[in-house]
Amino acid sequence: MENKGLAISLFTGSLFAGLLGVSLQAAADVGVTDQTIIIGQSAAFSGPAAELGNEMKKGAQAYFDLVNSDGGVLGRKIELVSLDDGYEPARAAENTKKLINDQQVFALFGYVGTPTSNAALPIFTEAKVPFFGAYTGAASLREPLNRYVFNVRASYYDETEKIVEQLVSTGIKNIAVFYQDDAYGKAGLAGVEKAMKKRDLPISALGTVERNTINVGKAVQAISSVKPDAVIMISAYKSCGEYIRQAKKTGSTAQFFNVSFVGSNALAADLGPAGSGVAISQVVPFPWSPSIAVVKEYQKTMTQFAPKSTYSFGSLEGFIAARVFVEGLRRTGRDLTREKFIAALEKTNDLDLGGFHVSFSPGKHDATKYVDLTIIGKNGSFLH
Repeated sequence: MENKGLAISLFTGSLFAGLLGVSLQAAADVGVTDQTIIIGQSAAFSGPAAELGNEMKKGAQAYFDLVNSDGGVLGRKIELVSLDDGYEPARAAENTKKLINDQQVFALFGYVGTPTSNAALPIFTEAKVPFFGAYTGAASLREPLNRYVFNVRASYYDETEKIVEQLVSTGIKNIAVFYQDDAYGKAGLAGVEKAMKKRDLPISALGTVERNTINVGKAVQAISSVKPDAVIMISAYKSCGEYIRQAKKTGSTAQFFNVSFVGSNALAADLGPAGSGVAISQVVPFPWSPSIAVVKEYQKTMTQFAPKSTYSFGSLEGFIAARVFVEGLRRTGRDLTREKFIAALEKTNDLDLGGFHVSFSPGKHDATKYVDLTIIGKNGSFLH
């Protein structure tokens, strides 16, 4: 009887332990295991905007590789699952569903573009999945506050305010806008309108281009008719480059100002000598300034984990977004859930990454208003 009782006791203990294991496994949040944290990204890795997605991913992946090489975050390594959407909203929406439902990611990270992020917005909001560090400054991801959206970069309102302030301070008031006819372009246009209205100035002319095309002829004609002193451009590098070339052929002497999403390195390469003097607002520090601590760390990390890549604003943005994301994971602790991650981020106040400060709070999910202005030099390099 003693042996039988012992057997029953062992069986009961084993069963209890097994059930406990199942219970603990069920308690772990989606995308989190003892060894890994799986996050998902949808971005343009093909098509006319591919450079934007590729650069964003390079910088982020380099930092994740650095963290993983040192054992990960509290013993868990980060796995980034990236899907190509070609900068098309419908594909981004489908990718988002795949990442959440099939890949079972813990969070979404580093999406590229306003129309694509907007397409994902209702999907991740309903699923209550954190959406972190998108490469867009659109107001649609900022107003009203969405509990699951965390923006690391400044907004398009911040960028266009800086551009208009710079132009008007030098006496330029005849300002036109060339914009992509979609959510991104209209978000940037709204920023210019707000900045111009603040100064009681009208926009002299408007010109549009369809996303993922370079059909800019009508826009060049419409804007050239008012002989603007400056053209603020809200589009991607292919269409902006084509616009600038065609405008210069008409004899335009306007100053061309782009927002950061244009893809600075790609625009400079696309324009070649014609790019000299073209200005671009930036939302990260100068990637070639190792005197800035976060840039020095970025350069070291890229050299180690992406040695064939050149420095760029896009990859630095990916690097910074990844750094802030990992800091949020660390502050959450080993008991990692989406809700606890959000709570930890909301307590992140004045985090100094090394010359670049970010802050979140329960009422503010926009980390910074940092904006700088740069100019493409004669040899394609950047000045600031």
